[in-house]
Amino acid sequence: MELPQDPFILLSYVNTKLRDDYSSLGALCDDLNVDRAALEAKLSAAGFEYMPEINQFR
Repeated sequence: MELPQDPFILLSYVNTKLRDDYSSLGALCDDLNVDRAALEAKLSAAGFEYMPEINQFR
């Protein structure tokens, strides 16, 4: 699956999927065949960090 390239649109997309469809970032990445480290690095570069306790990037 091709994810949005803009980090803010990506953030919105991923957080929506986490809220509505997936119980964890790992489940989302496995299902969508996304490299978790690359996704976290891209969002980290924009200032966001995954918070597993709330299952969101903030």
